[in-house]
Formats: sequence, C-alpha cells, structure tokens
Amino acid sequence: MQWHDLIAVIGIVAGLIGIVTVILPGLALIVVASWIWAFVESSLLGWVVAVLVTLIGVAGLIVKFLVPGRRLKDHGLPNAHLLIALGVAIVGFFVIPVVGAFIGFVLAIYLLELRRIGRDSAWSSSIEALKAVGLSLGIELIAGFIMTGVLMAAILFG
Repeated sequence: MQWHDLIAVIGIVAGLIGIVTVILPGLALIVVASWIWAFVESSLLGWVVAVLVTLIGVAGLIVKFLVPGRRLKDHGLPNAHLLIALGVAIVGFFVIPVVGAFIGFVLAIYLLELRRIGRDSAWSSSIEALKAVGLSLGIELIAGFIMTGVLMAAILFG
C-alpha cells in the first residue's frame, strides 16, 4: 500500500465517521479522498473512479433530501415548517454538538405543528420527522458505503 492509498483510506474512514456523527461532511470527505487518490495515481482508472465516486456522492445527497422530504410532505407538513426546522437544525448543530441538529429539527417540527394542529397530531408529525432524519442518515450511509466500495476496489485491485 502506497502513501496516497493510505490517505484515501483515512479520508474514507473520516467520511464514514462524519456521516454517522453528523460532525463532518462525510460524503464530501470521501469525494475529496477519491480525487486526491486519482491525482496522485494519475491514471485513467483513477480519474474514472474519482468521477464515479463524485457522481454517487451527488446522487446520495440529492436522494438524501428528496426522499425524506417527500415523506414529510405526504404526511402534510407545510414547506415553511420544513424550512424553519432545517434552520433550527443548523443552529442546533452548533449549540449542541453531535445531536443538536436532530434535536433542533424535531423540536422545531413539534412546536410548529403544536401551534398549527394541536398536541396529538404534533406528536405524530414529530415521529414522522424522526423517521425522516433516520431515513436521511441511512441513505447517506448507503451512498458512503457504495463510494467506499468503488474506491477500495480500485485501490486494492487496480
């Protein structure tokens, strides 16, 4: 294993940890690791792998937001509530490291829905928001694993 292979593996591990802990931009770290590896490898295989990993990462990000967002819209949550909750999640991320984004998103959904439709339905909406957060994390993790598989296959067998 060469030094640039090790750098790529470190980038992959940091990316997967970033996805799970929501501290680091996980998919972006894996993409950057693939481009560094491709640049140093300087081969057709390297460039094809970097482009493929990037496309998988972009697709993962798009699906990560579209699928859970669609489920929440189907549940009847207004777009404005989703946008406000996303803003609160961003603030929560900085106020309470690691779990603040989850807490902020779900709490914002609950409070907004409490005001709009009452306690029982607000709790139901909050449960749906929790499911959406879990689904989003799962989608990102699956994309990260696929990206990892592509890059590791190129490193080990290329």
